[in-house]
Order: sequence, then C-alpha cells, then structure tokens
Amino acid sequence: MEAIKTREDFDKIIQSAEPVIIKFEAGWCPDCRAMDMWIDPIIKKYDEYKWYSVNRDELEEVTQENEVMGIPSLLVFQYGDKLAHLHSANAKSPEQVESFLSETFNK
Repeated sequence: MEAIKTREDFDKIIQSAEPVIIKFEAGWCPDCRAMDMWIDPIIKKYDEYKWYSVNRDELEEVTQENEVMGIPSLLVFQYGDKLAHLHSANAKSPEQVESFLSETFNK
C-alpha cells in the first residue's frame, strides 16, 4: 500500500480512470494497526485495484473534506468522485471489509 504524502498527490490519484482504494489511518490508532495484521490477503484478492494510505494527521484537510470521522476508513475513488466509504465502525474485521469491497465491486 503506497502512502500518499501530499494534497497534490491525493488529488491526482483520485482522478484515476480505474477505481482506487484509500485507507485513512494514523500511527497512534490501535484499530489501524489491527487492520494491518489481516488486510494483506484482501489486498491480494483485490489486486486489480491500486491501494493507498493516507495518514489523517498529515492530510487533515483531505480527511475532513472526505468526511472521514473515524479511522481506519476505506474510501473508493474514481474520476475524482468518492464511490464508496467504509466508516471505521464497520471496518473492524476482515469480513466487514470483504463485504464492503464485494458490494462495491460486485465480486
């Protein structure tokens, strides 16, 4: 998962013609670290999409603009539009993330 470090990179990445998945997280977040322990097989299953991460403390403006109220959250973008948003309350298990991605991409 590639880290997005600047607003400019974020704006460019979300303009992709293909959907991109962005995980909003922070280093101090225990649920984010827990997700890191089980997310790799899911990333591999959905490897036709590019995965990125955003540290919500480094890009606070982007976080607020995209209504990320809790972390970790997964957002899907295409052509600059937010297509889907998995809020932190529903991103606590591999099953919840799989269900979100399955519904989003109809797999």
